[in-house]
Amino acid sequence: MFKFEDNIMFKEKENDVLTVGELLIDMISAEYGEEFQSDSYNKFFGGSPANIAMNVKKLGINSCVVSAVGKDNLGKFLIKKLENADISTDYVDMVDYSTSLVLVTKSKATPIPIFYRGADYHLHFSSKIAEIVRKSKIVHFSCWPISRKHSRETILRIIEECRKNDIIIGFDPNYHKMIWDKNEDGTEYVKDIISKVDIIKPSEDDAERIFGSDTPENQVNKFLELGAKFVVMTLGEDGAIASNGNETVRFNTLATEVVDTTGAGDAFWSGFYTAIIKGYNIKKALELGFAVSAYKLKYTGAVVEFPTIEKVKDMYNL
Repeated sequence: MFKFEDNIMFKEKENDVLTVGELLIDMISAEYGEEFQSDSYNKFFGGSPANIAMNVKKLGINSCVVSAVGKDNLGKFLIKKLENADISTDYVDMVDYSTSLVLVTKSKATPIPIFYRGADYHLHFSSKIAEIVRKSKIVHFSCWPISRKHSRETILRIIEECRKNDIIIGFDPNYHKMIWDKNEDGTEYVKDIISKVDIIKPSEDDAERIFGSDTPENQVNKFLELGAKFVVMTLGEDGAIASNGNETVRFNTLATEVVDTTGAGDAFWSGFYTAIIKGYNIKKALELGFAVSAYKLKYTGAVVEFPTIEKVKDMYNL
């Protein structure tokens, strides 16, 4: 059980956080609006797992990415961004499909995306991937790779490898019906995989898309009933609620300025992972995750120039 006052003890390993899944382009509108009426969009590095890998590197720990991009200039742009951040690209395949892209409205609430998928789900499990999994302390993925059959099989192989080697698994249940094949019930796959992971962080919107409308407390209990070991539900300006099944703790938001919400959840994961790797207990790591998210909200785009986690701690008096 993950107790709030506990520190997670990790074995000494080469890599801290391994993220698996979408590496893509975020095209974010220059203007606010919810109906894609802006005439101008700007290109940003994107993809939830890739964002986390970039963020934790800046916050002060090591990371690696397993993903796929197209053999096009957008794929080359993403690869270059990883290289510039000193993140290995050895596990990013360049495949014969277009680099995936998400069109996003700049938003102070929940951003509304339109998805254009190509390369991202062409993930091939290999002995090389199995090796980097074994060399990592935490493995993280989102709904994107489990939404298509081929990459879903890769994720299941990675989960098996994690279980054999006592590696913590984090799962972002960022369910969107549009990323699934039309003949599949994506919510059932999401529900099925919850018992196979350790830490899960749905937003209030994620929970509603999976279970329907309910109170935050009831939504958290639904994840726990499906086998989740530790649940953190973010509630926007209302903060968050976290539970291990025995104890539930509420957290207030630390955000004082909101420019763009794109990547706020990824920023939370990044702060939380960095903090537990650095030896903070789970409750303090959660607070630092919310601080990193609050810092990100002041900027446009999912990946910003974060200071170290120690500096974030001082900024928010934690």
